[in-house]
Amino acid sequence: MVELVSHIDFKVRFSEVDSMRIVWHGNYLKYFEDGREAFGEEHGIDYLKIYENGHLTPIVHTDMDFKSPLRYGDLGTIETKLINTPAAKIIHEYRIFNSITKKTLVTGKTIQVFTDVDGVLQLNNPQFFEEWKKSKGLL
Repeated sequence: MVELVSHIDFKVRFSEVDSMRIVWHGNYLKYFEDGREAFGEEHGIDYLKIYENGHLTPIVHTDMDFKSPLRYGDLGTIETKLINTPAAKIIHEYRIFNSITKKTLVTGKTIQVFTDVDGVLQLNNPQFFEEWKKSKGLL
């Protein structure tokens, strides 16, 4: 089975931490977004391609499990993996870890659905997405 994964490194900025110099929990969703963007660019399924094909992919569900905090100045890595499904949705799983120690800090998942540009839910995978999945060996 083909597994599509991407990695992106980052450094925790001052604006991302609270008064205790720990990354504020809401910023992990932004890190997930960074991971999705990197994944899309690396694997040829970025947001502009989706939009150019007449679709949007709003997030309808998120999960996060906090294991250990990131702190101001830490170097982190966001690992983003596509979970293949026949349903008309995009599922990503994430692992954020310390780039130096490799310790897993946060894990999570997002689910996105397809809509047309007017926001109408699409119950079947769009043709361009099916073609992309086939080109990646996911079908």
